[in-house]
Amino acid sequence: MLVSTTEIQNSFGKYLKLAHCEEIVITKNGKKVAKLVPYQVNEEHDPWILNENSPTYSPDGIRLTYEEFLKLTEESKNRYEYIDGELYLLASPFYPHQKAVKEIFGRFIIWFQEKDCEPLVSPFDVTLFRLGKEEKINAVQPDILVICDHDKIDEKGRYKGTPTLVVEVLSDSTKSKDLIKKLDLYQESGVKEYWVVNPSSAEIYIYTFIANTIDEFRTFKGDEKVESVIFPGLTIGLKQVFS
Repeated sequence: MLVSTTEIQNSFGKYLKLAHCEEIVITKNGKKVAKLVPYQVNEEHDPWILNENSPTYSPDGIRLTYEEFLKLTEESKNRYEYIDGELYLLASPFYPHQKAVKEIFGRFIIWFQEKDCEPLVSPFDVTLFRLGKEEKINAVQPDILVICDHDKIDEKGRYKGTPTLVVEVLSDSTKSKDLIKKLDLYQESGVKEYWVVNPSSAEIYIYTFIANTIDEFRTFKGDEKVESVIFPGLTIGLKQVFS
């Protein structure tokens, strides 16, 4: 991203930490004059090399405004989420994650044919507001989502609605975020059903929400078939997802 010398001087600490996941190019009078880059050690031992086994990246002590988040995402090739003012870098997933996404999304595509609702897959930005906190904007990219409010897609193709169903596939780098921060965000923002897919234990958990609180929690494992509560008849076998 491009940052002026004035911005660097005013917020050096913020950009110093952002440099660990984003190239910071410093400009003066509109011309590129320098780069702020992280010190690189041996990549096998460098704690700033991010992959799916790394801790979820949230810049400690940095709370970006939504406008700063938008600027970063517009100028970046990386993917980020923005939850309660904190920035999260989305690391590249491994095979078990993508296998689960493929199987579930494939089933969703078939089941939702000729229905009013539509499944979509990441990367796809979803803007959410917590209950009673419309001024606090959150931006996430669920692994899979189902939207029924097509009227909330604007003329530029941006989705401004609330998904009816959301699916997140856990990995080591996203587990705490998906099970705590996103669970809380989804129930408060009006999502009706949340699937949490756990490749490590070969289980799927379903949360359903009513009046912005958890109404029901179900666990599926072994040879069982997971079935949606909101969309009766939408099922998929766990063996298919985790084989």
